[in-house]
Amino acid sequence: MPDSLGDSMIDKLAPAGPVELTGDSVAVQRPVPPVIITGGLWHERQRINREASIPLGIGKLAEAGNFDDLRLAAGERLDVAYRGPVYMDTDVYKMLESVAYELGAGAGDEALATFLTEAIGLITRAQTDDGYLNSYYQVNAPDQRYAKLENSHELYTAGHLFQAAVALARAGDDRLLPIARRLADHLVRVFLDERKPRLDGHPEAETALVELYRLTGIESYLDLARRLIDDRGRGLVGHSPVGSAYFQDALPVREMPILTGHAVRAMYLEAGIVDVYLETGDRSLLDGSITRWEDAVATKTAITGGHGARQLKEAFGEGYELPSDQAYNETCAAVASIHWSWRLLLATGEARFADLIERTLYNVFAASVSLDGLEFFKGNPLQRRHDHEQVIGDPRYRGGWFWSACCPPNVTRLMSSLGHYVATTDAETLYLQQYTEGVVHGSVAGGELAATLRTDLPWSGRVMITIDRVPDGPCGLALRLPSWSERTELFVNDGPVPVQPDDRGYLVLRRAWRAGDTIRLELDLSPRLITPHPKIDAVRGSVAFERGPLVYCFEQLDQPEGVELERLRLAPEPELQVRPVDDHPGIGRTVLLDVSADVLADLPDTGLPYFRTPPAPTPRPVTATAIPYFQWSNRDRRAMRVWLPTC
Repeated sequence: MPDSLGDSMIDKLAPAGPVELTGDSVAVQRPVPPVIITGGLWHERQRINREASIPLGIGKLAEAGNFDDLRLAAGERLDVAYRGPVYMDTDVYKMLESVAYELGAGAGDEALATFLTEAIGLITRAQTDDGYLNSYYQVNAPDQRYAKLENSHELYTAGHLFQAAVALARAGDDRLLPIARRLADHLVRVFLDERKPRLDGHPEAETALVELYRLTGIESYLDLARRLIDDRGRGLVGHSPVGSAYFQDALPVREMPILTGHAVRAMYLEAGIVDVYLETGDRSLLDGSITRWEDAVATKTAITGGHGARQLKEAFGEGYELPSDQAYNETCAAVASIHWSWRLLLATGEARFADLIERTLYNVFAASVSLDGLEFFKGNPLQRRHDHEQVIGDPRYRGGWFWSACCPPNVTRLMSSLGHYVATTDAETLYLQQYTEGVVHGSVAGGELAATLRTDLPWSGRVMITIDRVPDGPCGLALRLPSWSERTELFVNDGPVPVQPDDRGYLVLRRAWRAGDTIRLELDLSPRLITPHPKIDAVRGSVAFERGPLVYCFEQLDQPEGVELERLRLAPEPELQVRPVDDHPGIGRTVLLDVSADVLADLPDTGLPYFRTPPAPTPRPVTATAIPYFQWSNRDRRAMRVWLPTC
């Protein structure tokens, strides 16, 4: 294939993405038109998303009752009962948002068009005359509107409608926008004009209202988002046996030092907080959010980028409470984390936020959907024991859909919009945040800088960039230097350039570019042995392995015959070999790591499993094999672990 895709692809770039700032935004960097990813791992994952996951999701909306619930709300069908949780409508909205990004990338077809028409028609008919829209309460408790906001998800559900309507409007279909505006105007009347003294227990409307404001220019939507954020921490969510911290309602947002409670709720709130900062310039909001992000990264983030230490209540734990087997690391939390970090990146221009996005994308998010795109994880643990299925009555394996199906359509909407997270600009520089194949362009230095990206990440570390269009004068091209690349080389037109990152984490190249100029970035993919912070009790004395952006894990299937995964430990002086495989059975293309390990001899399995003096079993040397974490659980349901003991 040619090094440059040229002008033909530039003109096909999607017009807009999930976040589009106003002209008055105080952002340091701004999004560029979403990149159409043309090759590599993410291109393949997007293809599977489009051809398998989205059709599956649309079919499940009929099968699980989402469409019937809306019909009931519209008074059109009376021979079935309401099915599902209170937020069933959000699955429809997230699938609509997914389809919107596909349309923006030019991937529409008759099936998607039919889904749009039928779903928007249903939603239109279900909406009440005053703008209210929530099928659960319209069917089951029409007199209980906003009466149980701690768990009703009414504003949360509205937020997903707003995001779908905005995405569709930006893709050229504004049929859902009047519905969203009627509901938003209704919320403004109830919660802003009439000052109803309650808050939804599940934040999400905040970030969605800001985006609706960005699209429409209606300031009351921004005002309502700001009011919902300012009122947090004042006990307005309502009483709950799990406590106000679970709902991020124990302290005002400017005083909260750390994230607490439900992980998804907390990070959706943070996305809204940063959105309001970006459009108002209220620095106290940004400062508090950065403080909480820094604490979350340092004390509450799994090596995969996952968040939510506790399966019970899907919640953050205490500092350094990061178990492997009982961690939840919910898929929706991965999506929320990316939304939050992306907004912090726009607000600050600091590459560390793109670093966390990359870790989260390649590991916990990529693992959350099977390689065929037909099954999904809600939780993403770092260890599965050999007797997992026997002990847990409802094994936490991937499933095609769930009673609470928040995660699958969250996967599809983020996968469809991945091109949005590739690059940003400021007035003089185009910043490459993620490395994938495609064409990127942005307005800089009074003109346009466009480039074709070629890379085989995460399998190899070379990134090739060919300049396609240039402004009249000098401008900057900034390359994020991934924190995992220890020995990086950089070449411009085949000439070496010193690798000197600025204080924000970028390699900034500024010159008068010419069409045809080339940049070659050689990233270091040497495998790394990772040790945990000593305060992480659950994995103290263990190690993990990384290569490039990928975290690795050991599955039982890949180990020598008769070697139980839970009896493996790292050899005292381990050797590590990298083994590329074009077609690993059940997985496809991958890069394996072969690691020197010992098999510990059997210990007594009767009596208490504790010893007065440490036992000294005789180890037997073997070679253990690790695969990228995102590829696990695609072949069987046997044991897996990320962290390997050293003793």
